[in-house]
Amino acid sequence: MLNKVVGRTWEWVIERLIQIAGILGIILVILIFYFLLSNSLPMFAERTVGELLTGTRWSPTHAEGHFGMLPLILGSLYVTVGALVLSVPLGLAVAIFIAELAPPKLREFLKPAVELLAAIPSVVFGFLGMMVVGPWFQRNFEAIPIGQFAALGSLMLCFMALPTIVSICEDAFHSVPREVFNSSLALGATRWQTITRALIPAARSGIIAACLLGLGRAIGETMTVLMVTGNAQVMPEGLKGFIRPVRTMTATIAAEMGEAAYGSTHFHSLFTIGLLLFTITFIVNTFADVIIRRSEKDIA
Repeated sequence: MLNKVVGRTWEWVIERLIQIAGILGIILVILIFYFLLSNSLPMFAERTVGELLTGTRWSPTHAEGHFGMLPLILGSLYVTVGALVLSVPLGLAVAIFIAELAPPKLREFLKPAVELLAAIPSVVFGFLGMMVVGPWFQRNFEAIPIGQFAALGSLMLCFMALPTIVSICEDAFHSVPREVFNSSLALGATRWQTITRALIPAARSGIIAACLLGLGRAIGETMTVLMVTGNAQVMPEGLKGFIRPVRTMTATIAAEMGEAAYGSTHFHSLFTIGLLLFTITFIVNTFADVIIRRSEKDIA
Protein backbone atom coordinates (compact mmCIF):
# COMPACT_ATOMS: atom_id res chain seq x y z
CA MET A 1 0.00 0.00 0.00
CA LEU A 2 2.81 2.37 0.94
CA ASN A 3 4.64 1.63 -2.32
CA LYS A 4 1.53 2.54 -4.31
CA VAL A 5 1.20 5.85 -2.44
CA VAL A 6 4.87 6.67 -3.04
CA GLY A 7 4.57 5.70 -6.68
CA ARG A 8 1.51 7.89 -7.20
CA THR A 9 3.24 10.78 -5.41
CA TRP A 10 6.30 10.55 -7.66
CA GLU A 11 4.03 10.30 -10.71
CA TRP A 12 2.18 13.46 -9.63
CA VAL A 13 5.49 15.30 -9.02
CA ILE A 14 6.89 14.29 -12.42
CA GLU A 15 3.67 15.33 -14.19
CA ARG A 16 3.77 18.74 -12.48
CA LEU A 17 7.45 19.21 -13.37
CA ILE A 18 6.74 18.41 -17.03
CA GLN A 19 3.79 20.79 -16.97
CA ILE A 20 5.92 23.56 -15.44
CA ALA A 21 8.67 22.94 -18.02
CA GLY A 22 6.13 23.30 -20.85
CA ILE A 23 4.73 26.52 -19.39
CA LEU A 24 8.22 27.93 -18.88
CA GLY A 25 9.06 27.13 -22.51
CA ILE A 26 6.03 29.12 -23.70
CA ILE A 27 6.87 32.01 -21.36
CA LEU A 28 10.45 32.01 -22.62
CA VAL A 29 9.33 32.31 -26.25
CA ILE A 30 6.98 35.17 -25.32
CA LEU A 31 9.77 36.97 -23.44
CA ILE A 32 12.16 36.60 -26.39
CA PHE A 33 9.52 38.04 -28.71
CA TYR A 34 8.87 40.92 -26.29
CA PHE A 35 12.62 41.61 -26.01
CA LEU A 36 13.04 41.76 -29.79
CA LEU A 37 9.87 43.79 -30.31
CA SER A 38 10.66 46.35 -27.59
CA ASN A 39 14.11 46.97 -29.07
CA SER A 40 12.69 47.17 -32.61
CA LEU A 41 9.91 49.69 -31.94
CA PRO A 42 12.23 52.75 -31.97
CA MET A 43 13.26 51.73 -35.49
CA PHE A 44 9.65 51.71 -36.66
CA ALA A 45 9.30 55.27 -35.32
CA GLU A 46 12.05 56.41 -37.71
CA ARG A 47 11.40 54.21 -40.75
CA THR A 48 8.26 52.59 -42.11
CA VAL A 49 8.02 48.84 -42.55
CA GLY A 50 7.88 49.34 -46.32
CA GLU A 51 11.12 51.36 -46.32
CA LEU A 52 12.87 48.70 -44.28
CA LEU A 53 11.69 45.71 -46.30
CA THR A 54 12.00 47.20 -49.79
CA GLY A 55 15.04 49.45 -49.40
CA THR A 56 17.92 48.32 -51.62
CA ARG A 57 20.81 49.79 -49.66
CA TRP A 58 22.14 48.72 -46.28
CA SER A 59 24.69 51.23 -44.97
CA PRO A 60 24.04 52.02 -41.29
CA THR A 61 27.29 53.98 -40.87
CA HIS A 62 26.48 56.39 -43.70
CA ALA A 63 25.81 59.97 -42.62
CA GLU A 64 22.17 59.70 -43.71
CA GLY A 65 21.84 56.09 -42.64
CA HIS A 66 20.52 53.54 -45.12
CA PHE A 67 18.63 50.61 -43.60
CA GLY A 68 17.16 48.83 -46.60
CA MET A 69 16.93 45.15 -45.71
CA LEU A 70 16.05 43.79 -49.15
CA PRO A 71 19.68 42.82 -50.03
CA LEU A 72 19.93 40.94 -46.74
CA ILE A 73 16.56 39.23 -47.21
CA LEU A 74 17.46 38.19 -50.75
CA GLY A 75 20.89 37.02 -49.60
CA SER A 76 19.26 34.78 -46.99
CA LEU A 77 16.74 33.60 -49.59
CA TYR A 78 19.45 32.67 -52.11
CA VAL A 79 21.50 30.74 -49.56
CA THR A 80 18.48 29.00 -47.99
CA VAL A 81 16.77 28.05 -51.26
CA GLY A 82 20.07 26.74 -52.62
CA ALA A 83 20.52 24.65 -49.47
CA LEU A 84 17.03 23.16 -49.82
CA VAL A 85 17.54 22.38 -53.52
CA LEU A 86 20.61 20.37 -52.55
CA SER A 87 19.53 18.85 -49.24
CA VAL A 88 15.93 17.80 -49.94
CA PRO A 89 16.63 15.34 -52.82
CA LEU A 90 19.77 14.06 -51.10
CA GLY A 91 18.05 13.73 -47.72
CA LEU A 92 15.03 12.00 -49.25
CA ALA A 93 17.27 9.55 -51.12
CA VAL A 94 19.30 8.77 -48.00
CA ALA A 95 16.11 8.30 -45.93
CA ILE A 96 14.66 5.91 -48.53
CA PHE A 97 17.89 3.92 -48.64
CA ILE A 98 18.16 3.66 -44.85
CA ALA A 99 14.46 2.85 -44.33
CA GLU A 100 13.85 0.41 -47.18
CA LEU A 101 16.94 -0.63 -49.12
CA ALA A 102 19.97 -0.84 -46.84
CA PRO A 103 20.93 -4.18 -45.24
CA PRO A 104 20.38 -4.21 -41.46
CA LYS A 105 24.09 -3.98 -40.60
CA LEU A 106 24.66 -1.09 -43.00
CA ARG A 107 21.52 0.64 -41.66
CA GLU A 108 22.89 0.45 -38.13
CA PHE A 109 26.01 2.27 -39.33
CA LEU A 110 24.45 4.82 -41.68
CA LYS A 111 21.81 6.26 -39.37
CA PRO A 112 24.23 7.24 -36.56
CA ALA A 113 26.71 8.49 -39.17
CA VAL A 114 24.14 10.87 -40.67
CA GLU A 115 22.97 12.02 -37.24
CA LEU A 116 26.60 12.64 -36.30
CA LEU A 117 26.64 15.52 -38.80
CA ALA A 118 24.35 17.44 -36.43
CA ALA A 119 27.02 17.24 -33.72
CA ILE A 120 29.69 18.96 -35.83
CA PRO A 121 30.02 22.66 -34.82
CA SER A 122 28.98 25.11 -37.50
CA VAL A 123 32.36 26.83 -37.34
CA VAL A 124 33.96 23.60 -38.57
CA PHE A 125 31.77 23.67 -41.69
CA GLY A 126 32.71 27.34 -42.07
CA PHE A 127 36.45 26.61 -41.91
CA LEU A 128 36.07 23.72 -44.35
CA GLY A 129 34.20 25.90 -46.83
CA MET A 130 36.47 28.91 -46.46
CA MET A 131 39.82 27.10 -46.56
CA VAL A 132 39.17 24.07 -48.78
CA VAL A 133 35.93 24.02 -50.80
CA GLY A 134 35.76 27.70 -51.76
CA PRO A 135 39.35 27.99 -53.02
CA TRP A 136 38.90 24.73 -54.98
CA PHE A 137 35.87 26.16 -56.81
CA GLN A 138 37.74 29.39 -57.50
CA ARG A 139 40.72 27.55 -59.00
CA ASN A 140 38.67 25.20 -61.18
CA PHE A 141 35.80 27.42 -62.39
CA GLU A 142 36.56 30.67 -64.16
CA ALA A 143 32.99 31.93 -63.68
CA ILE A 144 33.59 32.10 -59.91
CA PRO A 145 35.75 35.17 -59.25
CA ILE A 146 36.15 34.70 -55.49
CA GLY A 147 36.15 31.73 -53.15
CA GLN A 148 33.28 33.05 -51.03
CA PHE A 149 29.86 33.07 -52.67
CA ALA A 150 26.19 32.27 -52.05
CA ALA A 151 26.18 28.73 -53.47
CA LEU A 152 29.08 27.77 -51.19
CA GLY A 153 26.95 28.77 -48.21
CA SER A 154 24.14 26.65 -49.66
CA LEU A 155 26.47 23.67 -50.00
CA MET A 156 27.64 23.93 -46.39
CA LEU A 157 24.10 24.41 -45.08
CA CYS A 158 23.00 21.38 -47.11
CA PHE A 159 25.10 19.09 -44.91
CA MET A 160 23.94 20.89 -41.77
CA ALA A 161 20.25 20.48 -42.63
CA LEU A 162 20.69 16.90 -43.84
CA PRO A 163 20.35 15.14 -40.42
CA THR A 164 17.02 16.88 -39.74
CA ILE A 165 15.58 16.01 -43.14
CA VAL A 166 16.82 12.41 -43.12
CA SER A 167 15.60 11.71 -39.57
CA ILE A 168 12.10 13.10 -40.08
CA CYS A 169 11.67 11.53 -43.53
CA GLU A 170 12.73 8.16 -42.18
CA ASP A 171 10.25 8.47 -39.30
CA ALA A 172 7.56 9.38 -41.84
CA PHE A 173 8.32 6.24 -43.86
CA HIS A 174 8.19 4.03 -40.77
CA SER A 175 4.87 5.58 -39.72
CA VAL A 176 3.22 4.41 -42.96
CA PRO A 177 1.35 1.12 -42.28
CA ARG A 178 3.32 -1.79 -43.65
CA GLU A 179 0.16 -3.07 -45.32
CA VAL A 180 0.47 -0.25 -47.89
CA PHE A 181 3.91 -1.48 -48.90
CA ASN A 182 2.99 -5.17 -48.92
CA SER A 183 -0.28 -4.60 -50.81
CA SER A 184 1.56 -2.75 -53.56
CA LEU A 185 4.04 -5.60 -53.94
CA ALA A 186 1.21 -8.12 -53.94
CA LEU A 187 -0.45 -6.30 -56.83
CA GLY A 188 2.67 -6.82 -58.96
CA ALA A 189 4.49 -3.52 -58.50
CA THR A 190 8.26 -3.57 -58.29
CA ARG A 191 10.04 -2.45 -55.14
CA TRP A 192 11.00 0.88 -56.72
CA GLN A 193 7.46 1.47 -58.02
CA THR A 194 6.13 0.74 -54.54
CA ILE A 195 8.51 3.26 -52.99
CA THR A 196 7.81 6.05 -55.50
CA ARG A 197 4.06 5.51 -56.03
CA ALA A 198 2.88 4.19 -52.66
CA LEU A 199 5.35 4.89 -49.87
CA ILE A 200 6.36 8.47 -50.74
CA PRO A 201 2.77 9.68 -51.40
CA ALA A 202 1.63 8.11 -48.13
CA ALA A 203 4.43 9.88 -46.24
CA ARG A 204 3.97 13.17 -48.10
CA SER A 205 2.99 15.21 -45.02
CA GLY A 206 6.04 14.05 -43.08
CA ILE A 207 8.32 14.82 -46.03
CA ILE A 208 6.91 18.34 -46.32
CA ALA A 209 7.40 18.84 -42.58
CA ALA A 210 11.01 17.66 -42.92
CA CYS A 211 11.60 20.20 -45.69
CA LEU A 212 10.12 23.01 -43.58
CA LEU A 213 12.20 22.11 -40.54
CA GLY A 214 15.27 21.92 -42.77
CA LEU A 215 14.34 25.40 -44.00
CA GLY A 216 14.16 26.65 -40.42
CA ARG A 217 17.55 25.07 -39.69
CA ALA A 218 19.16 26.68 -42.72
CA ILE A 219 17.70 30.18 -42.48
CA GLY A 220 18.79 30.59 -38.85
CA GLU A 221 22.41 29.52 -39.32
CA THR A 222 24.97 32.25 -38.60
CA MET A 223 28.62 31.27 -38.29
CA THR A 224 28.90 29.17 -41.45
CA VAL A 225 27.31 31.73 -43.76
CA LEU A 226 29.31 34.51 -42.11
CA MET A 227 32.52 32.72 -43.07
CA VAL A 228 31.77 31.48 -46.60
CA THR A 229 29.33 33.85 -48.34
CA GLY A 230 31.58 36.89 -48.70
CA ASN A 231 29.37 39.33 -46.73
CA ALA A 232 28.93 41.72 -49.65
CA GLN A 233 26.08 44.17 -49.10
CA VAL A 234 24.81 43.97 -52.68
CA MET A 235 21.59 42.99 -54.42
CA PRO A 236 21.91 39.45 -55.87
CA GLU A 237 20.65 39.25 -59.45
CA GLY A 238 19.31 36.15 -61.17
CA LEU A 239 21.14 32.85 -61.20
CA LYS A 240 24.46 34.67 -61.31
CA GLY A 241 23.77 35.74 -57.74
CA PHE A 242 24.51 32.19 -56.59
CA ILE A 243 28.19 32.52 -57.63
CA ARG A 244 28.62 36.03 -56.21
CA PRO A 245 29.17 37.14 -52.61
CA VAL A 246 26.04 37.98 -50.61
CA ARG A 247 25.20 38.92 -47.03
CA THR A 248 22.49 37.21 -45.02
CA MET A 249 20.39 38.57 -42.18
CA THR A 250 22.05 36.37 -39.56
CA ALA A 251 25.55 37.29 -40.74
CA THR A 252 24.65 40.99 -40.56
CA ILE A 253 23.60 40.72 -36.92
CA ALA A 254 26.73 38.75 -35.99
CA ALA A 255 29.10 41.08 -37.86
CA GLU A 256 27.65 44.42 -36.76
CA MET A 257 26.12 44.02 -33.31
CA GLY A 258 29.48 44.41 -31.59
CA GLU A 259 30.12 47.71 -33.37
CA ALA A 260 26.66 49.27 -33.01
CA ALA A 261 26.34 51.93 -30.31
CA TYR A 262 23.77 51.02 -27.68
CA GLY A 263 20.45 52.77 -28.32
CA SER A 264 21.45 54.02 -31.77
CA THR A 265 19.36 53.61 -34.91
CA HIS A 266 21.87 51.04 -36.10
CA PHE A 267 21.42 49.09 -32.85
CA HIS A 268 17.63 49.03 -33.19
CA SER A 269 17.82 48.11 -36.89
CA LEU A 270 19.73 44.94 -36.01
CA PHE A 271 17.01 44.00 -33.53
CA THR A 272 14.48 44.58 -36.30
CA ILE A 273 16.34 42.03 -38.43
CA GLY A 274 16.26 39.65 -35.45
CA LEU A 275 12.51 40.18 -35.09
CA LEU A 276 12.03 39.39 -38.78
CA LEU A 277 14.09 36.21 -38.45
CA PHE A 278 12.18 35.18 -35.33
CA THR A 279 8.86 35.69 -37.12
CA ILE A 280 9.93 33.71 -40.19
CA THR A 281 11.31 30.83 -38.11
CA PHE A 282 8.25 30.77 -35.86
CA ILE A 283 5.88 30.61 -38.85
CA VAL A 284 7.90 27.87 -40.57
CA ASN A 285 8.15 25.72 -37.43
CA THR A 286 4.46 26.22 -36.59
CA PHE A 287 3.46 25.24 -40.12
CA ALA A 288 5.69 22.14 -39.92
CA ASP A 289 4.17 21.17 -36.55
CA VAL A 290 0.65 21.48 -37.98
CA ILE A 291 1.57 19.26 -40.92
CA ILE A 292 3.14 16.63 -38.64
CA ARG A 293 0.04 16.54 -36.40
CA ARG A 294 -2.25 16.28 -39.41
CA SER A 295 -0.12 13.45 -40.78
CA GLU A 296 -0.34 11.59 -37.45
CA LYS A 297 -4.16 11.96 -37.45
CA ASP A 298 -4.41 10.70 -41.03
CA ILE A 299 -2.35 7.64 -40.18
CA ALA A 300 -4.34 6.99 -37.01
